[in-house]
Amino acid sequence: MTIAATPDETTDETTDVAAAARPGRACPLSYHYGAAALSRPHDFDADAIYVVGGLYGNPFALAAACELAAREPRSRLVFNGDFNWFNVDDDLFRDINAAVLAHHALRGNVETELAMPDGAAGCGCGYPDHVAEDDVARSNAIMARLADTAAHHPMIGARLAALPMHLVARIGTTRIGIVHGDADGLAGWGFDGRALARGDAAAKFRAANVRVFASTHTCTAAAQVFDTPIGSAAVFNNGAAGMPNFAGATCGLVTRIAVEPAPAGLQVFYGARVADLHVDAVALAYDHAGWLRLFDRLWPAGSPAALSYRSRIAAGPAHTPGVAARAGIRIGAPVATAAAEAAS
Repeated sequence: MTIAATPDETTDETTDVAAAARPGRACPLSYHYGAAALSRPHDFDADAIYVVGGLYGNPFALAAACELAAREPRSRLVFNGDFNWFNVDDDLFRDINAAVLAHHALRGNVETELAMPDGAAGCGCGYPDHVAEDDVARSNAIMARLADTAAHHPMIGARLAALPMHLVARIGTTRIGIVHGDADGLAGWGFDGRALARGDAAAKFRAANVRVFASTHTCTAAAQVFDTPIGSAAVFNNGAAGMPNFAGATCGLVTRIAVEPAPAGLQVFYGARVADLHVDAVALAYDHAGWLRLFDRLWPAGSPAALSYRSRIAAGPAHTPGVAARAGIRIGAPVATAAAEAAS
């Protein structure tokens, strides 16, 4: 991927120059933290969490997430970044942030760039080379328009700046790492399906001392189980809560991590057992027609967001649960893997 070099490869100054030279592709060194940063005391305990990544300013998906958590009174919502994106209306920007910041939240690249509005990194997405240059340019344009809206709300900007880049939760007795990008950086693509296929993620669990990483950022759902020195472990990248993730779908996707199985009535696309946990990719059914109408009002035909996202919001991307569910993941209701059974 093409993002800023690691700390032993460059300096702050050269990294910032690289970010300015390739906005949307290179990112500041401050985006890097390293997996070992998560090997620390956990931030909170819970019996169940719903990790809501990539809300993208969709108020209908936000309402659906709150309703989902309300079905499990002991569950918590965790927003792991990019809850802003399409919400360029002042009232919508204020309402989305007020609601999200009442829960556990961390900042994604969008919130980070809103809080540091110099524009040098563009959207801060750290796009790899396989993403077309036109897509990168349109994302930078979306970011610029959203930043204009955010400039009217400096108090929200200050709260976004204060958000962490990662959280550690203890669900039951098991530690969970919650990130926006990957184990090492805010805008890393190491938990994209292409990267997971290389197997590099396996070493990150021990460094972070976690058994599950919940991520988002890449906009493409993926999940995989790994055999590691600390036992079976998994990456669940939910893709997007605020947009469809699969062809023909009209719902978002969130990651549920809990001691107990998913309640009856939830649509589980795929899942796994890791240690004492049930980890599921759960459908987030929101008002699809309402969101499409609002999106069209905010981003009419020909606008950067319409060109990049409207077809996906209308009918989903060319992606399927069978492709998203990689090694060790079962389609539908999760089934314990042999490694998970041995570790429990």
